[in-house]
Amino acid sequence: MANIVSTFRNMFRIEELRTRLLFTLLALIAVRIGSFITIPGVNVEALKASAAGGSAGLLGLYDMFTGGAFSNAAIFALGIMPYISASIILQIAGVVVPQIQKMQREGEDGRRKINQYTRILTVFIAILQAIGVTIKIASSSTQGQPPVVPEYTLFWTVTSVLILTAGTIALMWIGEQITDRGIGNGISLVIFIGIIARFPTAIMQEYSLISTGARSWVVDLILFAFMTGIIAAVILVTQGARRIPVQYAKRVVGRKVYGGTTQYIPLRVNTAGVMPIIFAQSILFIPATIASFFPANPFWQNLANGFNEGQVVHALTYGLMILFFTYFYTAIAFNPKEVADNMRKNGGFVPGIRPGAPTAEYIENILTRITLPGAIFLALIAILPTFAITVLKVPPGFASFFGGTSLLIIVGVALDTLQQIESYLLARHYDGFMKTGKIRGRAGAMS
Repeated sequence: MANIVSTFRNMFRIEELRTRLLFTLLALIAVRIGSFITIPGVNVEALKASAAGGSAGLLGLYDMFTGGAFSNAAIFALGIMPYISASIILQIAGVVVPQIQKMQREGEDGRRKINQYTRILTVFIAILQAIGVTIKIASSSTQGQPPVVPEYTLFWTVTSVLILTAGTIALMWIGEQITDRGIGNGISLVIFIGIIARFPTAIMQEYSLISTGARSWVVDLILFAFMTGIIAAVILVTQGARRIPVQYAKRVVGRKVYGGTTQYIPLRVNTAGVMPIIFAQSILFIPATIASFFPANPFWQNLANGFNEGQVVHALTYGLMILFFTYFYTAIAFNPKEVADNMRKNGGFVPGIRPGAPTAEYIENILTRITLPGAIFLALIAILPTFAITVLKVPPGFASFFGGTSLLIIVGVALDTLQQIESYLLARHYDGFMKTGKIRGRAGAMS
């Protein structure tokens, strides 16, 4: 405990790190404030009453990532998901479109171009989703309740669409500013803070069950112990890696001798990190988004209800999509051929394996084998809330922290952020969060 307290004290002794931490904190506070600023012309109380507290349908689906912004009909109701969807589209397009593939190989210039295209595509996706959201909000009125939108006019619709789109653009900008001037990945932290904001409400739900006698506190202790074990397993798999030894031949440059040492390439069990979860969840938004355009159509409403969290169809589809996106994102994030070429150029080789193509094939085979259990683990953890809701009768709010998207994002983003803080501390000769000073975030998989 003393070591942790000392570490937190050291964090604020480094001026640059202190500035970045404060900037990140202020930016996340701004995100939370925007989640409570309601769109003009919306009766929030009527909206919450019509949605039964915001626990089902599109409302609950968006609320998981926006920290209640959707149930508040706030300016940040769309969250950052349009940006995530645009990123998915461009990354998939990079596999089949030669022009995007060329930009991906152009280094920093290509990355800037792709980011610009992502921002433009985000605007169009946000506009489409904003139209669906305004229709959903306006059609949420129920008999015996005041109308959610007292003055549902074209002017209200247009202004609401503009406000919601501007809110997504603002979140995108805040996320990019956190990445550049703060600590951690800004987009991931925006999602992270929205999920964490729901935790107190989930705890209050559990407490109400105990106080009313609906559940014994002993059962809750068992559930919390089980959840702790799941968190430990997620951290273990996230940190797990297979190290491939690389031997470098000795080279004499002038009067200095280079090489002659053995280094290791860490192939992570979960190279893709939390991105498959975010990608899969973004795709699962599609049925509910389409259904929001047709509130009176039984087919689309039934389809959207079938993909609600807690449904078997949602769990199966979610699990299969995570398996696919884990391999897909791993193929994008780690290129065995490029690693093998760099090793050969620097005089490195894997003992017993010929340099070049055989090394690339060797690395790819290992990566494929260790990615499979990682992908299966992600899928199982992702569908645990469905099991908790249907079998253990855990309330949906608390079940989302029992496993699933919320837990995986919280653990993944927390480890990434801690890894960046650890790097700052070690670079200035301070002790990190662990005595070994080796908290390994997913960024370490790229080195």
